[in-house]
Amino acid sequence: MSPQRIISPELRQWILDTTRAGHGPQDVLELMRAHGYDPRQSCAILAEVLKLPVAAVHANVPAPSGLRTKHPQGPLVKTGDREVRVTMGMDKPALRVLDGLLTGAECEELIELARPRLARALTVDAAGQQQVDHRRTSVGMFFKLAELPPVARLEQRIADLLDVPASHGEGLQILHYLPGQEYQPHYDWFDSAQPGYATITARGGQRIASVVMYLNTPEAGGGTAFPEVGVTVTALRGSAVYFAYEGGDSSSLHAGLPVQRGEKWIATKWLRERPY
Repeated sequence: MSPQRIISPELRQWILDTTRAGHGPQDVLELMRAHGYDPRQSCAILAEVLKLPVAAVHANVPAPSGLRTKHPQGPLVKTGDREVRVTMGMDKPALRVLDGLLTGAECEELIELARPRLARALTVDAAGQQQVDHRRTSVGMFFKLAELPPVARLEQRIADLLDVPASHGEGLQILHYLPGQEYQPHYDWFDSAQPGYATITARGGQRIASVVMYLNTPEAGGGTAFPEVGVTVTALRGSAVYFAYEGGDSSSLHAGLPVQRGEKWIATKWLRERPY
């Protein structure tokens, strides 16, 4: 993708102002890295704005963090406050079904805390802006990081389980699906070929893994399907499916299947390369 397509006027002006203030390319690259920009992409952006050969700034590109999640290995994994059972796993995508990640009481508490704040669930478009998407027909809401004690407790449990600091997680999202509602096949990672990639990843970098937690058991339907590998995870209260996709793994394509009877409540945690 040409860097011209991802350089906003604001970013271009910031780079020019920063270099005119006496900061060299290495300083600018480090500042961009600190704000979540991909190092290689930053190099191309800087070269374009300053009208320099990419090779002239390439040597100043800082190394990426290399953060990866630890794939839980069963049958039991101990966190700081709970034992979680790994009941299924596969390598591509890196996927684990986790039984007992939450208690029944924790599931009910999250549902009741979220219920008054529900609104139509949105997705992120190619330009990095939130939008209503026909593929996603649920309602939902976000908690801020560690907003409430039960949220903070769950975030720390996931951090212990996956060996990733809680600060690398996006805010916990709660979603509610009624009969017929679904989320059609999609990826959770961001496509670097899209013009909004720099905007989406400016804070926290790329997504590296997801944890989808089931807060109730639908009467029928509502599982999470991975069509590329022919796997469907059943939605069972207190359990979860974790999957990682470092580098944009196409086998992580997944869908929230339509609820056939009853309702479905889930909590989703997305993890990033850097603090979010």
